[in-house]
Amino acid sequence: MSSPAVVNKKDPFRVMPGFNLSLGFTIFYLALIVLIPLSAVFLKTFTMTWPAFWDAVTSDRVMASYRLSFGASLIGASLNVVFGGIVAWVLVRYQFPGKKVIDALVDLPFALPTAVAGIALTSLYSSNGWFGRYLEPMGIKVAFTPLGVIIALTFIGLPFVVRTVQPVLEDAERELEEAAASLGANNWQTFTRIIFPTILPALLTGFALAFARATGEYGSVIFIAGNMPMVSEITPLFIITKLEQYDYAGATAIAVVMLTVSFILLLLINLLQAWARKRGQSEKN
Repeated sequence: MSSPAVVNKKDPFRVMPGFNLSLGFTIFYLALIVLIPLSAVFLKTFTMTWPAFWDAVTSDRVMASYRLSFGASLIGASLNVVFGGIVAWVLVRYQFPGKKVIDALVDLPFALPTAVAGIALTSLYSSNGWFGRYLEPMGIKVAFTPLGVIIALTFIGLPFVVRTVQPVLEDAERELEEAAASLGANNWQTFTRIIFPTILPALLTGFALAFARATGEYGSVIFIAGNMPMVSEITPLFIITKLEQYDYAGATAIAVVMLTVSFILLLLINLLQAWARKRGQSEKN
């Protein structure tokens, strides 16, 4: 006869003991890996005077890199929400030959070194590449332009959306869709009122992850961007340039701006995600 399970009388809802120790380890690990390095960035920036800081982060060249980095990241993450959602839908709802191969290819940007991805994209979209040789006669130049940056950031962000939406679609209740169809709802009504509210929080999460990854991406972008000042120079590259010039305070100042803007955008996305999840639960009730 098996012995009865041990129940924590102080807190019956706590399955595993040692909360204080676990919490202490968690805080220590996060501080060691995340908080201390980020604090060092801010502390180095605080060694600058306010006029020097403002000049470092608002020069014309830096502002152009902000526009490209954040703009291309937003566009790439938005494209991945649309097309990544379609990929996730196809992988979950349909059976076809080669499905496992396509499913594995989705994770390729995770496994592929970013520099290799950048070289491959540059080879494809250069003037004599497989795609570039047909696009340039039509007036579409990809390599060494902001468009190439968008393509690179879309490439590296796709898995975040697909892998976030995929499990939500797998767990979705098909009975609700069947009930909606039996009540006379068409495909568009079923999607907008049943499916989309269910996957909206996952889409927002995938967007946030893809955007966060894209804003700090370096390896896959520097080759296809061409790194032309005021045209195709991304902010991470500008930070590297500052470091090579031994301007550590200037590099950290730009990094602080990127970190602050990214944090604000991610916070807004998380709030929107929480609102969408709460709204979906209220509609179910």
